[in-house]
Amino acid sequence: MSTTRRQFIKTTAAASAMATTGIASVGALQAQENSKKLRLAAIGVGGSRGRYNRGGSIARGAAKFADMIAVCDVDDLHTEEFNQAFGGELNKYRDYREMLQKEKPQVVTIGTPDHWHVPIAIEALRSGADVYCEKPLTLTIDEGKQIRKVVEETGRVFQVGTQQRSTKSLFLTAIAMVHTGHLGNNVNAYVAIGGAPGDGPFETTEAPDDLDWNLWLGPAQEAGYCEERRRMFRWYFDYSGGKMTDWGAHHIDIAQWALAPGETGPTRVKGSGEFPKIVPSNFDWPSYLDGELSLPNGYNTATKFSIDLSFDNGSTINVNDRYKREGDNVDFPNGILFEGDKGRIFVNRGKLEGGPVNRLTDADKKELDAYITKLCKGKKPGDHMGNFFECIGDRSKPISDVWSHQRTMTSCHLCNIALMTGRELKWDPKREVFIDDEDANRYLSRKSRQFDTVS
Repeated sequence: MSTTRRQFIKTTAAASAMATTGIASVGALQAQENSKKLRLAAIGVGGSRGRYNRGGSIARGAAKFADMIAVCDVDDLHTEEFNQAFGGELNKYRDYREMLQKEKPQVVTIGTPDHWHVPIAIEALRSGADVYCEKPLTLTIDEGKQIRKVVEETGRVFQVGTQQRSTKSLFLTAIAMVHTGHLGNNVNAYVAIGGAPGDGPFETTEAPDDLDWNLWLGPAQEAGYCEERRRMFRWYFDYSGGKMTDWGAHHIDIAQWALAPGETGPTRVKGSGEFPKIVPSNFDWPSYLDGELSLPNGYNTATKFSIDLSFDNGSTINVNDRYKREGDNVDFPNGILFEGDKGRIFVNRGKLEGGPVNRLTDADKKELDAYITKLCKGKKPGDHMGNFFECIGDRSKPISDVWSHQRTMTSCHLCNIALMTGRELKWDPKREVFIDDEDANRYLSRKSRQFDTVS
């Protein structure tokens, strides 16, 4: 939404005054003091040859709370760069299974490409570790069921790296405003998460000598090495889900938390979009993802889209690459517009604005502050990694737990499946299957490749 500079300063200041800042909470600082003797290991740490891989920064953040003992990455350069940040004293591994067996860490961070998140997380949880995993957690809907089950079975603490749930106070304030009636009834959300590139095909080359490409691929289908495939993996359905599971893991999460806090998920999904030129019309995606069909080596996730997720409570989340409403002064490439019968608010990582924000009284702001603490399960927001270690200390559920994130990721995957099938789908959120649609149910899982372990 457009706004004058004066209005922007006014609404941003009001939002900042009522919400908790990014300063670490007292509980997080106490967690830092209490957890320093925990043995910590990092799996997937990125480096100078990596991109879209925050594993190194995540692991360094965790090291403020625990004792880093080991690092694991399929790229020796990444491993060595990370090790040097710890004085070269860490035990180094290529294969995470060997590391878990030998080191027996109490806490593990996972910052690998997305297709490895759930397999590694399951192994780490079953080894007895508490786990912090970068988003998006899952590659398929069935993976979400698997990781949820293992967390429940093991009782370990599991935090997903969707920091908007705790450190981005503007989003928490927006959710609190929706929940406490400041937008009235009949609230819907309009989400923009940006489009993805459609480049390719790319040339296949030899992998660097100090990279184990076979292990990088892991459970994904066999493919030749190229820098684009490795560095820009988020634009390949083979390893991720494009913008839908990248930014969607953040913004669809916030929208769903605001509109359907007691729901298990949407019941209908429909929309349209565009894929890169290398993808034929009516393409058989399940056969491709199972390794039975091939595509030229290029980006293959959706580049443009507009999709509706409909919930039984009457709310709808409209998901777009860019949201624009003709004649209504609405046009934005990234963020969330909440709209009800008492007005609308817009929120992204830089601002929270709208008429309902302007109308907040001091009493309203105090009420919203208290509600934000409730949203954060009784803990003060402000430090996402600190929240993880605080929960390790008292064995409680983190702000971004496996149940909430699995529900969000299911919605993200439903959006992609609607684009792939090209039709409206009915979803049973309790049974977690498509209703009377066996073709759509083919998209719930995919075959994993069998691959040799490294020596």
